[in-house]
Amino acid sequence: MKRYLILEDGTVFEGKAFGSEQASVGEIVFNTSMTGYQEILSDPSYCGQIVTMTYPMIGNYGINSDDFESISPAVKGLVVRELAEFPSNFRSNSTLDELFRTKNIPGISDIDTRKLTRLIRSKGAIKGILTAAGEEVDVEKVVQKLTKVEMPRDQVAQVSTARPYPSPGRGKRVVLIDYGMKHGILRELNNRDCDVIVVPYNTTSKEILAWGPDGVMLSNGPGDPKDVEECVQVVRELLGKVPVFGICLGHQLFARACGADTYKLKFGHRGGNHPVTDLTTGRVEITSQNHGYSVDENTLQGTRLAVTHTALNDSTIEGLKHIDYPAFTVQYHPESSPGPEDSNYLFDRFIEMMSANRKEQQYA
Repeated sequence: MKRYLILEDGTVFEGKAFGSEQASVGEIVFNTSMTGYQEILSDPSYCGQIVTMTYPMIGNYGINSDDFESISPAVKGLVVRELAEFPSNFRSNSTLDELFRTKNIPGISDIDTRKLTRLIRSKGAIKGILTAAGEEVDVEKVVQKLTKVEMPRDQVAQVSTARPYPSPGRGKRVVLIDYGMKHGILRELNNRDCDVIVVPYNTTSKEILAWGPDGVMLSNGPGDPKDVEECVQVVRELLGKVPVFGICLGHQLFARACGADTYKLKFGHRGGNHPVTDLTTGRVEITSQNHGYSVDENTLQGTRLAVTHTALNDSTIEGLKHIDYPAFTVQYHPESSPGPEDSNYLFDRFIEMMSANRKEQQYA
């Protein structure tokens, strides 16, 4: 059936519907990854967004039961050039279309995704609607409605766990604050035998410290870090009391907790091929990224923060560390889901930081 993608600037794309027949409104963003669409679509950080894949064929290796980053995808829709209807892979147990029908997510294929991506790069992330399958629409009325739509600002509350739960291990105890956690982060901690307790985004610092953690992990998540100021206060209260490692939204919240500011990027960083320079070693790492906000380098003075990583493409901040406390963060995804594994060692660095902090406490 026919389906339209209509943008708030009046641009209309006509294509074929797949997945759910319902309509959906969201912020249109693009991802440059060539593979990993299952991990991308199940990443809670895409809550409220319609994702455009720049790679032309999507769905060619199907959907399997192992590569989900969350149980319930929060993405609002998917835009592709060509949808593979007959995937071929030994792990595949369903098609992308079948998954979207089950999860009630709409998609559109057979449109010019290069044109759409260039439009986003030119105008920035923009609101859009995937119309109901087979529905004929009045474009002018749809655009008028779109311009008045206020995007939700409670995305973190939508995707965070409702209550704490354990993921047991016999190693370091880590409290993982779930702002929209990808399961890859939990997997990497479990692989290092960490005793992990996952807690909701609005858990207080007192409750977190009551678990007696060796360290605290600040997860990735969706939306504007300025929408969750209560989380900033919690991070501020944890600094100096326990080692901290933050990823993506956790990185931004950490920066704000230390006095820095954040701002919205024009079209964000989303893909599995973003080069980042480690300023301490000079090494360039290829990273997986998904974020629409960045830390403002002009606001770092007086924060006691040092920049550790920068993006080669636009020189934005990709990593920070605290000068006085055992705490560091990165804007990208070292759990590599999907993407390269160049930065996986950061989890080992976190383990070493927790061990060193424990020794300091013993001999203090």
